[in-house]
Amino acid sequence: MDKRSHKERFDSGMKTRREVLGAPWVDKSMATVDDFNREFTDLLNTYCWNDIWNRPGLARKYRSVLNLGMLCALNREHELKLHIRGALNNGLTKDEIKEVFLQVAIYCGVPAAVVAFRAAKEVFKE
Repeated sequence: MDKRSHKERFDSGMKTRREVLGAPWVDKSMATVDDFNREFTDLLNTYCWNDIWNRPGLARKYRSVLNLGMLCALNREHELKLHIRGALNNGLTKDEIKEVFLQVAIYCGVPAAVVAFRAAKEVFKE
């Protein structure tokens, strides 16, 4: 477990989140933080974006590959689009993303891959 202060973990997580997802998206998301979702946002920024994403065991590119596959398997299209952008920011090419989604077709089913390819085309147009 990370021994740094909570603020240091939060700030490090925010830095990683901005690098992966893009500062404009993160800033827009953070602008919606209120009393209801503040603790959840805090959890995301410290535990997810710092404690997990900043672990040395996997490069961000590999974490992105995992996220793409898992989000397809879970049918989480909104998060999938977000993490397709993140995968591009983490160095995956469109061809590598295509290969992930071809693998998804076999292990998660063709309908999951249909959604994934459609989502990727939308993201690639942006």
